[in-house]
Amino acid sequence: MKYIKFLFVLALFPLMVRAQSVTNQRLYDTIPFIPEHTPQRLAQFAKEPIVPGRIIFLGNSITEMGNWKKVTGDTTVINRGIGGDITYGVLKRLKDITDRKPSKLFILIGINDIGKDIPDAVIADNYLKIVNEVHSKCPETKIYVQSILPLNPTIKNFPQHYDKEEHVLAVNKLLKANAAVGNYTFVDIFHLFVGPDKLLKAEYTYEGLHLKPPAFDVWVAYLKKQGYL
Repeated sequence: MKYIKFLFVLALFPLMVRAQSVTNQRLYDTIPFIPEHTPQRLAQFAKEPIVPGRIIFLGNSITEMGNWKKVTGDTTVINRGIGGDITYGVLKRLKDITDRKPSKLFILIGINDIGKDIPDAVIADNYLKIVNEVHSKCPETKIYVQSILPLNPTIKNFPQHYDKEEHVLAVNKLLKANAAVGNYTFVDIFHLFVGPDKLLKAEYTYEGLHLKPPAFDVWVAYLKKQGYL
């Protein structure tokens, strides 16, 4: 009887190995939250003339919603935010950035990755891939990696799949730690918008995730104060 059980387990062993190997594959989604929005934005970008040496803000909906020309006072600033985008999406569209040889590149991406449960270390690694590609194609570009912003799940209509503040803190810690190896400037904008309750200040946000216009004034004022703009 024991011999029969041994043979049964032996016969199942290849299946068990295959089942275990599946867990080593990527188990998270790498498609942006609003996939239909990406081609629309990319088509818009493609129509714009390629002029080197400009400042580019790169990211997701938080960046897309910023009126960077107005808030910076620079009409040549380029907005490369795409709502719903993730680090994998940015990697796919970097040619649009590197072709333009920006003088400065401000990156804010990652909250949608967190919403999709992409591991913190993977997000940070994708950041390194992004900056390394830019360094390779645009060695003169100064790269500024900005911290992911705080959240406020207590505000009405907050999208609950983003309620992962611990991952925001963890990714920000990794981004800061990787600054030297990635040869970029880490910019802590988290502290600009977090309240004493450790949540995104209500006066700066619509629903605990996206920023209202006054927040962009605070953001840019800080970048200028630090000498980044």
